[in-house]
Amino acid sequence: MRAGAHKQEPFISLNVKSRAITKYIAEEYAGKVAPLVITDSKKKTAIASVWMEVEAHQFDPVASKLGWELVYKPMFGMRTDQAVVEENEAKLEKVLDVYENRLSKSKCFGLADLHHLPNLQVLLGTSLKKHFESRPHVNAWVADITARPAWGKVVALKG
Repeated sequence: MRAGAHKQEPFISLNVKSRAITKYIAEEYAGKVAPLVITDSKKKTAIASVWMEVEAHQFDPVASKLGWELVYKPMFGMRTDQAVVEENEAKLEKVLDVYENRLSKSKCFGLADLHHLPNLQVLLGTSLKKHFESRPHVNAWVADITARPAWGKVVALKG
Protein backbone atom coordinates (compact mmCIF):
# COMPACT_ATOMS: atom_id res chain seq x y z
CA MET A 1 0.00 0.00 0.00
CA ARG A 2 2.85 2.40 0.74
CA ALA A 3 3.97 2.10 -2.87
CA GLY A 4 0.43 2.82 -4.08
CA ALA A 5 -0.06 -0.53 -5.81
CA HIS A 6 -3.62 -0.66 -4.49
CA LYS A 7 -4.43 2.37 -6.67
CA GLN A 8 -3.24 0.72 -9.87
CA GLU A 9 -4.40 -2.14 -12.06
CA PRO A 10 -5.32 -4.88 -11.42
CA PHE A 11 -6.38 -3.89 -7.88
CA ILE A 12 -8.45 -0.83 -8.77
CA SER A 13 -10.63 -2.75 -11.23
CA LEU A 14 -11.31 -5.44 -8.63
CA ASN A 15 -12.97 -2.90 -6.35
CA VAL A 16 -15.20 -1.56 -9.12
CA LYS A 17 -16.08 -5.02 -10.35
CA SER A 18 -16.89 -6.31 -6.87
CA ARG A 19 -20.29 -4.61 -6.91
CA ALA A 20 -21.13 -6.13 -10.28
CA ILE A 21 -19.96 -9.53 -9.07
CA THR A 22 -22.05 -9.41 -5.91
CA LYS A 23 -25.09 -8.34 -7.93
CA TYR A 24 -24.57 -11.20 -10.36
CA ILE A 25 -24.23 -13.74 -7.52
CA ALA A 26 -27.31 -12.36 -5.74
CA GLU A 27 -29.38 -12.59 -8.93
CA GLU A 28 -28.01 -16.00 -9.91
CA TYR A 29 -28.82 -17.56 -6.53
CA ALA A 30 -31.98 -15.57 -5.77
CA GLY A 31 -34.20 -18.63 -5.55
CA LYS A 32 -31.73 -20.65 -3.50
CA VAL A 33 -30.83 -18.23 -0.71
CA ALA A 34 -32.40 -15.24 1.00
CA PRO A 35 -33.04 -12.59 -1.65
CA LEU A 36 -30.53 -9.73 -1.76
CA VAL A 37 -31.81 -8.17 -4.96
CA ILE A 38 -35.41 -7.01 -4.75
CA THR A 39 -37.37 -8.09 -7.81
CA ASP A 40 -40.97 -8.41 -6.66
CA SER A 41 -41.96 -5.09 -8.29
CA LYS A 42 -40.37 -2.63 -10.68
CA LYS A 43 -40.74 0.18 -8.16
CA LYS A 44 -39.00 -1.76 -5.35
CA THR A 45 -36.28 -2.87 -7.76
CA ALA A 46 -35.72 0.75 -8.80
CA ILE A 47 -35.54 1.91 -5.16
CA ALA A 48 -33.02 -0.82 -4.34
CA SER A 49 -30.95 0.17 -7.38
CA VAL A 50 -30.96 3.79 -6.27
CA TRP A 51 -29.61 2.81 -2.84
CA MET A 52 -26.87 0.73 -4.44
CA GLU A 53 -25.91 3.82 -6.44
CA VAL A 54 -26.07 6.04 -3.35
CA GLU A 55 -23.73 3.67 -1.51
CA ALA A 56 -21.32 3.54 -4.46
CA HIS A 57 -21.25 7.26 -5.24
CA GLN A 58 -22.09 9.06 -2.00
CA PHE A 59 -21.16 6.85 0.95
CA ASP A 60 -18.20 4.84 -0.35
CA PRO A 61 -15.99 7.71 -1.58
CA VAL A 62 -16.38 9.63 1.69
CA ALA A 63 -16.08 6.57 3.94
CA SER A 64 -13.04 5.32 2.02
CA LYS A 65 -11.24 8.64 2.38
CA LEU A 66 -12.05 8.78 6.09
CA GLY A 67 -10.90 5.20 6.62
CA TRP A 68 -7.66 5.94 4.79
CA GLU A 69 -6.97 9.05 6.84
CA LEU A 70 -8.04 7.78 10.25
CA VAL A 71 -7.07 4.11 10.18
CA TYR A 72 -4.74 3.14 7.37
CA LYS A 73 -2.41 6.12 7.24
CA PRO A 74 -1.56 5.83 10.96
CA MET A 75 -1.14 2.07 10.51
CA PHE A 76 1.54 2.76 7.90
CA GLY A 77 3.23 5.48 9.92
CA MET A 78 1.80 8.27 7.81
CA ARG A 79 0.30 11.47 9.12
CA THR A 80 -3.46 12.03 9.00
CA ASP A 81 -4.54 15.06 6.97
CA GLN A 82 -6.99 16.78 9.33
CA ALA A 83 -8.35 19.01 6.54
CA VAL A 84 -9.35 15.93 4.53
CA VAL A 85 -10.93 14.39 7.63
CA GLU A 86 -12.94 17.54 8.40
CA GLU A 87 -14.12 17.93 4.80
CA ASN A 88 -15.22 14.32 4.52
CA GLU A 89 -16.69 14.14 8.01
CA ALA A 90 -19.05 16.96 6.99
CA LYS A 91 -19.95 15.04 3.82
CA LEU A 92 -20.52 11.86 5.85
CA GLU A 93 -22.91 13.70 8.15
CA LYS A 94 -24.95 14.87 5.14
CA VAL A 95 -25.10 11.34 3.74
CA LEU A 96 -26.14 9.96 7.13
CA ASP A 97 -28.87 12.60 7.40
CA VAL A 98 -30.31 11.32 4.11
CA TYR A 99 -30.04 7.75 5.41
CA GLU A 100 -31.76 8.70 8.67
CA ASN A 101 -34.66 10.22 6.77
CA ARG A 102 -35.03 7.25 4.44
CA LEU A 103 -34.64 4.62 7.17
CA SER A 104 -37.34 6.36 9.22
CA LYS A 105 -39.79 5.51 6.42
CA SER A 106 -38.77 2.03 5.33
CA LYS A 107 -36.11 -0.59 5.69
CA CYS A 108 -35.41 -3.95 4.12
CA PHE A 109 -32.15 -5.84 3.89
CA GLY A 110 -30.51 -6.08 0.48
CA LEU A 111 -27.32 -5.93 -1.49
CA ALA A 112 -26.79 -2.21 -0.83
CA ASP A 113 -26.55 -3.01 2.88
CA LEU A 114 -23.85 -5.59 2.25
CA HIS A 115 -21.85 -3.10 0.22
CA HIS A 116 -21.76 -0.74 3.22
CA LEU A 117 -20.30 -3.29 5.64
CA PRO A 118 -16.54 -3.06 4.98
CA ASN A 119 -16.38 0.72 5.32
CA LEU A 120 -18.85 0.71 8.20
CA GLN A 121 -16.69 -1.73 10.10
CA VAL A 122 -13.66 0.55 9.67
CA LEU A 123 -15.48 3.76 10.61
CA LEU A 124 -17.14 2.22 13.67
CA GLY A 125 -13.67 1.74 15.10
CA THR A 126 -12.98 5.48 14.97
CA SER A 127 -14.30 8.64 16.60
CA LEU A 128 -16.78 8.86 13.71
CA LYS A 129 -18.89 6.13 15.33
CA LYS A 130 -20.73 8.96 17.11
CA HIS A 131 -22.26 10.09 13.81
CA PHE A 132 -23.90 6.70 13.33
CA GLU A 133 -25.01 6.39 16.95
CA SER A 134 -26.53 9.88 17.09
CA ARG A 135 -29.10 9.00 14.42
CA PRO A 136 -31.58 6.46 15.85
CA HIS A 137 -32.64 4.87 12.56
CA VAL A 138 -29.10 4.75 11.21
CA ASN A 139 -27.90 3.30 14.52
CA ALA A 140 -30.56 0.57 14.41
CA TRP A 141 -29.74 -0.20 10.77
CA VAL A 142 -26.02 -0.45 11.55
CA ALA A 143 -26.75 -2.71 14.51
CA ASP A 144 -28.95 -4.94 12.31
CA ILE A 145 -26.53 -5.36 9.43
CA THR A 146 -23.38 -5.72 11.53
CA ALA A 147 -25.07 -8.37 13.70
CA ARG A 148 -25.72 -10.69 10.78
CA PRO A 149 -24.03 -14.06 11.38
CA ALA A 150 -22.31 -14.07 7.98
CA TRP A 151 -20.74 -10.67 8.70
CA GLY A 152 -19.58 -11.94 12.06
CA LYS A 153 -17.73 -14.72 10.26
CA VAL A 154 -16.06 -12.20 7.96
CA VAL A 155 -14.96 -10.07 10.90
CA ALA A 156 -13.65 -13.17 12.70
CA LEU A 157 -11.46 -14.00 9.68
CA LYS A 158 -9.79 -10.61 10.02
CA GLY A 159 -9.10 -11.57 13.54
